Amino acid sequence: MKASFRCIALLAGLFLPTAASFAQAAPKAELLILSKTDHALAIVDPATLQAIAHVPVGDDPHEVVASSDGATAYVSNYGFGAFHTLAVVDLVAQKPRPAIDLGALHGPHGLVFRDGKVWFTAEASRSIGSYNPATGTIDWIMGIGQNRTHMLYVFPGSRRIVTTNVNSGTITILEKYDLKRGDTMPGVPHGAILPPGGDWLLTVVPVGTRDEGFDVSPDGKEAWVANAGEGTISIVDLTAKRVTATLAANVPGANRLKFTPDGARVLVSAGPIAVIFDAATHQEIKRLPIGHGSAGILVQPDGARAFIACSPDNNVAVIDLKTLTVVGRIDAGGNPDGMAWAVRP
Repeated sequence: MKASFRCIALLAGLFLPTAASFAQAAPKAELLILSKTDHALAIVDPATLQAIAHVPVGDDPHEVVASSDGATAYVSNYGFGAFHTLAVVDLVAQKPRPAIDLGALHGPHGLVFRDGKVWFTAEASRSIGSYNPATGTIDWIMGIGQNRTHMLYVFPGSRRIVTTNVNSGTITILEKYDLKRGDTMPGVPHGAILPPGGDWLLTVVPVGTRDEGFDVSPDGKEAWVANAGEGTISIVDLTAKRVTATLAANVPGANRLKFTPDGARVLVSAGPIAVIFDAATHQEIKRLPIGHGSAGILVQPDGARAFIACSPDNNVAVIDLKTLTVVGRIDAGGNPDGMAWAVRP
């Protein structure tokens, strides 16, 4: 009888998952931070806040995005239009891969990884485009016709896109209409010939001066746009395609703006402070001193922490979003800016 119990216990041990196996199956998360001075991407352990690797990425790295499988990072080499490459980093091997040459598309800046593709702005070319890693080609380009198309947001399904155009003081809302789906494109007369693959409707919405950082609410209904020149925030109804409110937010020089994952709060980096707003009431919650200047913002996927690049101080401030206090600093290299979150299964 004892031998039978031992046999059953042994078999159970073979088939029941252990704590170790659960740990191995847990997603591996990495915080990616660009250093513009070091021309490098720091791969940071979000638990210890220590850099575990630094990988060279090019002449003027500004923004970074990770692939959906967390295995690859893409970095825009900006140079105010002087450069035209996306650096590629193997996050598993922690080493660079050959860069992507964008050809005549100069000044890549804003990046989004969506539906298996890298979407990018080409500021000096007044365009946006997409790069398909599966084919190794730039498979789509759209002229925006506005000055300094800087940041972008791509909706799931890649049929709706929003950009900020810094020197035009506008945003552009792009919507794809597909003839195969039987879509009717607004403003197109009956009988007009449209491309077989569909066509894009571009709507330009004026906001404020030097609009740069922006984000779309998690429900996809609003875009909040930080106008650095005026220190205001424009709230745009993305269905009506118009500004519904302009907040006297007192955020001059605002660089980036991000929603928390639950859509409850909005964070803005504005010089030496981070300003936190209630998204529903539009009221300011707190002005938090973080250093001598600020740039990129990243909110942790679970909403527990935010990271704000304090470029002049050569560190990244770690903010506890429950207490709204700075709880740490990350040394990721000189002049940090763009950040991204990478998760591998």
